[in-house]
This record gives sequence, C-alpha cells and structure tokens, in this order.
Amino acid sequence: MSNKAKGAIKEHSDLHQQMISWRHYLHKHPELSFKEDITSDYIASILESHDIEMHRGLAGTGIVATVHGKQSGNAIALRADMDALPLHEKNTFSHKSTHQGKMHACGHDGHSTMLLGAATYLKENNDFTGTVHFIFQPAEEDGAGGKVMVEEGLFELFPCKAVYGMHNWPGLEKGKFAVHDKAVMAAVDTIHITVTGKGGHAAMPEQIIDPILTGAQIISALQSIVSRNLSPMESAVISITMLEAGHTHNVIPDTVKMTGTLRYFDPALGNKIKQRMQEIITHSTQAMGCTASLDFDDGYPATINTPEHAQLCASAASAVVGTQAVLRDLSPSMGAEDFSYILNASQGAYIWIGNGETPNEPSGSNCMLHNTQYDFNDEILPLGASYWVELVKTVLG
Repeated sequence: MSNKAKGAIKEHSDLHQQMISWRHYLHKHPELSFKEDITSDYIASILESHDIEMHRGLAGTGIVATVHGKQSGNAIALRADMDALPLHEKNTFSHKSTHQGKMHACGHDGHSTMLLGAATYLKENNDFTGTVHFIFQPAEEDGAGGKVMVEEGLFELFPCKAVYGMHNWPGLEKGKFAVHDKAVMAAVDTIHITVTGKGGHAAMPEQIIDPILTGAQIISALQSIVSRNLSPMESAVISITMLEAGHTHNVIPDTVKMTGTLRYFDPALGNKIKQRMQEIITHSTQAMGCTASLDFDDGYPATINTPEHAQLCASAASAVVGTQAVLRDLSPSMGAEDFSYILNASQGAYIWIGNGETPNEPSGSNCMLHNTQYDFNDEILPLGASYWVELVKTVLG
C-alpha cells in the first residue's frame, strides 16, 4: 500500500488478516454464473456473524446487505461481483482453485472480500447519515446478473440515490485508483455471419462458388470500417474471432460461419457500424456470387459514469491515497461490464483500483485479467475496503 494511504482499515490489521482468509476461501471455491451457492452461503455466514441484515435471492444467489447510519437520510449502494470463470488454474499456491475447470481469474473473490470488509467495518463504525446497501451480485461474467437483479426489483426493494462499483486493474500500480468522468467500459455485441456459396472439389474451382474466399474478403473489408468510416476521435473494435468451414483438405464447403465481437461506447456509433457491416457483407457476397446473413447478439451496454458521482469517487479515493495517486486521464477499456445495466437504472460511477504487479506462479510475471495464472493482490484488500468506507463518508457525511 502507498505510504500516503490513510484508510480506515490498515494493512496487516486484524481485519486485513480476516479479509485475506475470506479471499483465499472464495478463491479456492470458485463457482460459475448463477451457480454461486457456496460463495453466497459463505458471504452470508460472514454477514450474519457480524449481525448485518441481508436479503437473499435476487438473481438466485445474489445478496443485498444493509447497514444503517446513526441518523436517517439518503441511501446509496456499493456493488461487488462474485462469480468465476470456466478456466483451469495453473497456479500452485495453497489457495488455488479446488474446483476443476473453474477459477477466479478476474478478481471477483477480491471484490467481494473488499465489500465484506467495508460492511463489517461500517457496522461497527456507523457514524454516517443514511443507509448503505452492499450488493453481492452473481453472473457478471456470463448471464448479466446485474440486469437480472434490476429486473427483479433491486431498486424497488432498495431505493438508492446512487450506486457505485469497483474493479481491480492489473498493471495499474498498487496504491493508485483510476476514475473516469464518463465512459469506463465499452458496449459489446456478438457478430454472427454466415456466407453460403456452392461447394465442390478443390481441384475444380471453376465449378464452385467459394464461400471461404468470399469470407476472407469480408473479414478484410470489415477492418476498413474503423479505419475509414469513423473519425480518429471515435473508438470502436471489430474482431472476427472464430471461423467454421469445411471438413477435409480437398473439398470446398458450401458455407462459412464467422463469429466475432463488436465494441463501442456510443449506441449511435454502434448502429452506424452495424449498418456499414451489412453493406459490406451484402455487396461483397453479391460480387462473389454468394449470399450471406448478418446477425447480432446484443451484449452488455457501455458502462458510463455520472460525472458528479465520478468526482465524489475521486474525492474519496484521494482522501485515502492522496490526489496524485488518483488518475483521471486513463483511456477507457474496450472490455465490457454488466454494471452498465445498474448504471442505466441509477446514477453512480465505476472505478478501477490498481492491482499492482503481483507474482504469479510459475513464471513470476504479472498477469492480466482472465489469465490462468492471475491472482488478486491481497495487499490491496484494506485499500479497497477503506475506499468504500471513505466513499460512504463522502456521499452520506
């Protein structure tokens, strides 16, 4: 932790040691989206042991815990995700996953632990005005658990002035935070393209209509959209990531299926890109004698902060680590986050906390998110929990 850190929860304190044990338990018992039964029960047991009231069952395994201040007033919500990824962990430390093919490779174990730490601290130190709801959300990785919680009445059951989220960020130095005024994470849509031609013998190309050649030209042409149809000031990504075609070396198939991802921040820009993709695919296939279909699976919308609440987050983080350690100019990420559904239903903000460069076995190198050798940095647990505590004081007084 930065030597400037002035958080309520100190490094190496008893609560820090408790949080490490909580985090290691969660890391050893990862569960996938909407199946976080052990995780939910464990979090609930800790809340219950500290006499913190809670509501269970939203989105199946979700928990909303509540701590009241000494005086009545506005309510805010703090959110952490708790699901894992379908990855086989390659680390060998003692708290590695015991669930084959499942791993906390995105730090949701740490996110839940920091929120638990803040909840237990505020339960004993509730010198604020109002109410804090602690949202432990399932299915961020796959299933839009945030959307489900909202649809099942999250804000009707727990009305809030604003809601806040936080994600660890590998590569961002330990002891630093990043706060964006508006765009934080991109929208994501899944692309499905099917090109149909006329298959036949690979040695007799004059008798066939080649969907593979057509598909290759489509892939190349799609890359021109970002470079030639958008302003250099606009951000978007088109990536074709999967191809399904053929079954042997000497037969040209009838069809090619392509799957990919589209990322953007502005919905209007997303629609413009989709229209241009359709034009390119239609004309490319017509020129080559094929036919094609283009479909999109709508994914998570963009995560866009409310500027005034981003400023409150920056103020809270500055109170913990100092203004110089709160970065306000980092570029947003093209990754996606289902906290976007929560921000679409409420004002609020989503920030990043530096995960630093943590040693990961066996290489000892720093790993990014969704890596089989990733691990959350236990040293930042008190820093993140202290940020939550300070944010409550900043917003509720």
